Amino acid sequence: MSFMPWVGALRWLIGAAVIALSACGKSPDLIVYVSADEQVARPIIESFEQESGLTVGVRYDTEATKTTALASLLRAERERPRADVLWSSECFAVAQLAKEGAFEPLDAGVFGEWPVNCRDRERRWFGFSARARVLVIAPDRVKPEELPDTWMDLVRPWWKGRIVMADPRFGTTRGHLGAMQSFFERSLRIPGYWEAFVEGFAENEPRLLTGGNAAVVEAVARGEADIGLTDTDDVLAAQARGAKVVWIMPRHDPVADPGGGTLLIPNTVALIAGAPHRSNAIWFMEYMLSAGVQARIAASESRNWPLGVELPPDLDPLPDDPMRVDIQDAADRMDAAVADLIKATGP
Repeated sequence: MSFMPWVGALRWLIGAAVIALSACGKSPDLIVYVSADEQVARPIIESFEQESGLTVGVRYDTEATKTTALASLLRAERERPRADVLWSSECFAVAQLAKEGAFEPLDAGVFGEWPVNCRDRERRWFGFSARARVLVIAPDRVKPEELPDTWMDLVRPWWKGRIVMADPRFGTTRGHLGAMQSFFERSLRIPGYWEAFVEGFAENEPRLLTGGNAAVVEAVARGEADIGLTDTDDVLAAQARGAKVVWIMPRHDPVADPGGGTLLIPNTVALIAGAPHRSNAIWFMEYMLSAGVQARIAASESRNWPLGVELPPDLDPLPDDPMRVDIQDAADRMDAAVADLIKATGP
């Protein structure tokens, strides 16, 4: 008999215990599944509890599987939803779930007014507090003339054996690959550009980690690699610990046409279809999209850029010329894009 069903049951029981404990021993007024970093999310949720008077049960995802594990859980619970809101640290897995009918569309109040570039076309999820997809480098081991101007520059021969990346099956690495394939094929329209990137990147023998983007930054900081694919918040966290690393923001469009710059990845909130506590869930989502909450997230160690509201005056401006990408198309492509990369880099 396979042991996997027992593992699944154990994980479910652990998750249920976490939710019960976070709700202070009584049935919560709201249940939120969260893949954002706990050190960022917990103070926000506690503030909501204080201001609303509601108790919130929370289930967090792991750093390595970011959103992917929670997405699987939501699929398993589809017929009998236990959670009310998904707060994801990214948008691609959420777009997949939206297409599958996991979320209820919302169009009243703030949801009807939310900018079109910060939400799903059918208002099934809403984006806020974005971070950027970047390359982390060790400045003492990378020469200025080696620095990539574009992501395609990662195929340059001097990077062989010097690149590290997170497991591409999870988190923003997975979504970024889908976004790259979507952008290369729909915006650049250069035949074979995606295939050339995958082949050249694989030839440089990137090391795929079992951990997430934070592990990528740590590997570069420890000298195990000179450059890595990661997110801005993970670089900032490492810098706060004294790591000698910096980020750079290569373009996706080598011709420098508008809309071909840095990929911004928003946090997202979505109302789970059949949510047991629907009205409380909407209250929480409105809270998350507020300028005050986004300012708090911007002031946290993650330094995410607010979306759909004014930037705080002390926050750095958004990256120049952010990448324009169809999130749903990227989500539709990302698993095939991951498969391309794994096949190319495999033994």
